[in-house]
Amino acid sequence: MSILMVTGFEGARNCASWVGEQLGMTVDVAEGRKAALMALREKEFAVIVVDETIAECDPAAAERICERAGMAIPLQINFAVSGASRLVREIRSALHRREREQDIARRAAAATIEAELKNTVAGLLLHSELALNGCQVPPPVAECLRTVADLAIHLRRQLSTPLNDRSGPCAQGSSRGRRAPSA
Repeated sequence: MSILMVTGFEGARNCASWVGEQLGMTVDVAEGRKAALMALREKEFAVIVVDETIAECDPAAAERICERAGMAIPLQINFAVSGASRLVREIRSALHRREREQDIARRAAAATIEAELKNTVAGLLLHSELALNGCQVPPPVAECLRTVADLAIHLRRQLSTPLNDRSGPCAQGSSRGRRAPSA
């Protein structure tokens, strides 16, 4: 991913080069609204830094740039006051914040899915056991219900163990294809 700097600041290209070196990313410079919108159509950016003077002079243009930013983090910085080192700190901070937010969202989604799976498995187990105990079930159907109940019990056990301790092809950190460390 790369960074888009939207500024008419005279030393913008030198600043962009230094920022790129510090962050290990490519930095494109757009000197105005039209150039920024064109750059946003051509590729995706991780961060868009809009010069505060452009945003103050043409708030509607700054808003359009942010609307077209996609998943890019929009930052507004006064290039006349801020130095390149502050710009690097702000971009680095925004990228770290995004990483933390994505990690929290991933963990929340995993917890929600796991809770839903546990409820589904509990319902499956309950219904299969009720069907087995309720009335006369033909032997082939009873066998299928016992298989469903056994699978539900296995899934319940899998869901009750921490994610890192699970085995199988879908487990996180699966050792499939890796050699075990020698003792």
